[in-house]
Amino acid sequence: MINPAKIEEIAKQISSNMPQGVKTLAETFESKTKQAIQNKLTEMDFVSREEFDIQSQVLIRTREKLMQLEEKVAQLEARLAEQDPADKAE
Repeated sequence: MINPAKIEEIAKQISSNMPQGVKTLAETFESKTKQAIQNKLTEMDFVSREEFDIQSQVLIRTREKLMQLEEKVAQLEARLAEQDPADKAE
């Protein structure tokens, strides 16, 4: 879902920019930051780029299938319309 490497990178950037005196707490801070970011992103219910791309492809295939079915229905309706006058004449 969410790229853990990106979260780790963000947490490291935050901890590396801390004042020297606080760097001894960097590991704890980094861990808590990663956890907090992960929790917030999970709450936001984001989808990964991979999942987005997969669903986009599913949608494209669904649209193509729908267009094929619409064309088939139109052909069947045209054939039915051609047969109706003959049925009425009998």
